[in-house]
Amino acid sequence: MIKIHTPKSHPRYLSQLYRDLLADGVETGVTSLQGMTAHGRAETFDYLIGEKTYPFAKSAIDAAAALLVLAKHPVISVNGNTAALVAKEFVELGKLIGNNLEVNLFHASKEREKKIKEHLIKNGAVKILMPGKGRIVGIESNRRMISEEGQSIADVVFVPLEDGDRTAALEKMGKRVITVDLNPLSRTAQTATITIVDHVNRALPLLITRVKVFKKFTHEKLEKIIREFNNKKVLSESMIHIQKRLQTLALQK
Repeated sequence: MIKIHTPKSHPRYLSQLYRDLLADGVETGVTSLQGMTAHGRAETFDYLIGEKTYPFAKSAIDAAAALLVLAKHPVISVNGNTAALVAKEFVELGKLIGNNLEVNLFHASKEREKKIKEHLIKNGAVKILMPGKGRIVGIESNRRMISEEGQSIADVVFVPLEDGDRTAALEKMGKRVITVDLNPLSRTAQTATITIVDHVNRALPLLITRVKVFKKFTHEKLEKIIREFNNKKVLSESMIHIQKRLQTLALQK
C-alpha cells in the first residue's frame, strides 16, 4: 500500500504525490535511489515551465501519437521511475499500439527487472519484454542490453525520461525515438526525433487520448502531422517560454 503523506488540499499535492510514488518504488525495489535524484532535477524544470502542459508540448504529443500509430513495430521502454509513476498509462498505451513494453535499466539487476515486470503485470500488462541478447551499438552501460523481440527490431522507440546516450545510439541505428523530458537542454531532448517537454504524468494521458483519435485517421493525414512537426522549433519554443516566464517572475513584487 502506497503511503501518501500529503493532503489533497496542499498546494504542492501532485508534486508530493509523485515523490511518494517514487519513494514507494524504492521500498518495493522498482525504483533506484539514483532515479529519485533524476526526478528532483526534472522537477526543477517543471517549476520553470510552470507545471502545465503548453502548446509546444501538445504539438509534440500529436506528432508522437501519429508516429506511434504509423509505426510497424513500436516499443515502449520502461525504467524504474516510469514504472512507479505511470505504469497504468504505459499498459494502456501499450495495448493500443501492440503490447510491446520492454524493461530497460541503467542501474540494472535481475531482481529489479523482475520487480518491474511484476509491477507492470499487476497494472494489467499482458506481455513484457526483458533484456536479452540484443545490443544497442555504441553504448557500454547496462542499457545496451535489449530484447531481440523489442528494441532490436523496433522502428519507433518511446524512451520517456532522460537517457541521452541510448537515444542518440538508437537514432544512429535508424530508429526514431520519442521522449518525454522536462529539460529541453538535455542530450535526450536534443537528439530525439520527437521531444515532449512536459511532465510524464501529464503527457501520458494526453498521448493516450490522441492515439485513440489518430487510429481513425488516414495514413496520409498522420504522415502530414509528422512531416510538419519540427523538433528544434518545439525545443526553441519551450526555452523561450521558460525565459519569458523567468523574466515575468523577476519583475513581480
